[in-house]
Amino acid sequence: MLLFEERKMVAEFGKKLIDTGLTTGTGGNISIFNRDQQLIAITPSGVPYHDIKPEDVVVLDLNNNILDSNKKPSSEYEMHKIFYEKSKDITAVVHTHSAYATTIASLNWELPAVHYLIGYAGGKVPVAKYATYGTKELAENAYLAMGNYNAVLLSNHGLLAVGKDINWAFNTAEEIEFTCRIYYQTKAIGEPVILSSNEMEKIMEKFDGYGQMQK
Repeated sequence: MLLFEERKMVAEFGKKLIDTGLTTGTGGNISIFNRDQQLIAITPSGVPYHDIKPEDVVVLDLNNNILDSNKKPSSEYEMHKIFYEKSKDITAVVHTHSAYATTIASLNWELPAVHYLIGYAGGKVPVAKYATYGTKELAENAYLAMGNYNAVLLSNHGLLAVGKDINWAFNTAEEIEFTCRIYYQTKAIGEPVILSSNEMEKIMEKFDGYGQMQK
């Protein structure tokens, strides 16, 4: 099977999207890029995550040709592909409709450094201009807004997180959802104190060598 390991991981992490509450139904999507073969393994469109098997995960090339699977790829494949084409160190993309991130995104706010775990995203999470889902315009807006960060809020839509591997991208999505919740809750009862840029620089240095994952 073409890209078996990548397809297996996409299926596994798709289930985690549901199990951790990062999305509902068939919302959101996940992909992994095999840079050596220049191929993308991405979740199929409209299939419940707990029903997805490795063979259902769609393999595409960068010209949008389906090379393996009898399913249609996620409608957001353009938003995955643009990061693989334009960023040399990204090999995984996780898109969620998590409740708190989507709440902040629906306010069209960027997420500031209200908690040190925003370090997963690089110090803050910018917000991309709204565009209809599944369009190249949305893909371009997301890419331009993200810049050198590892996550971006999609206005009135959700969250996009990237990483050098699927573990990093998924963890980023989880920690940014947590940080969005903290931001929401602090805004509900007062004005949150935001960590300084100097403090975030210290945190980012510590993150470089944290645990078993290195950025």
